[in-house]
Amino acid sequence: MIEQNFELKEGQPYIQLNKLLQALRIAQTGGHAKIMIQNEEVSVNGIVETRVRNKLVKSDQIEVGDFKIKII
Repeated sequence: MIEQNFELKEGQPYIQLNKLLQALRIAQTGGHAKIMIQNEEVSVNGIVETRVRNKLVKSDQIEVGDFKIKII
């Protein structure tokens, strides 16, 4: 399991789930991120997430494949 943190920029209250997957290069494109989410491959705070544009805030934990990401 690869654990990493993703830090929100100052003034940025959230990041959308699909944008996070792209930013961390877990998904190659926005379409790839959407497919991963819709195929129930992603969980947020331990619950499978199917909303592509789910807003992630500080302290959220995301798991996808071998990755575990914490929003800070």
